Amino acid sequence: MLICKVVKPLVSTNRIPDFEHKHLQVVLDGSTQKVAVDAVGCIPGDWVICVGSSAAREAAGSKSYPSDLTIVGIIDHWDPDAGKAPAPAGGPK
Repeated sequence: MLICKVVKPLVSTNRIPDFEHKHLQVVLDGSTQKVAVDAVGCIPGDWVICVGSSAAREAAGSKSYPSDLTIVGIIDHWDPDAGKAPAPAGGPK
């Protein structure tokens, strides 16, 4: 599983029929943008849990989906900076 941030929706008018009407979202995994099937109805700015590989296809609704990343949950509270050491006061000397 991955924790990602939703950046924006991705609109694709031409899709294979297996995708049906699932929404696609651009998500940020660290500094890398990826496209994920949105199985939960998230919005830009949400922190989400994503699954990949065969779990992504099943979570999207069918093993026949050609997806390798699916959003399966919206995180209620996530502080990505928690646990990081604060920068030293005054900077390096």
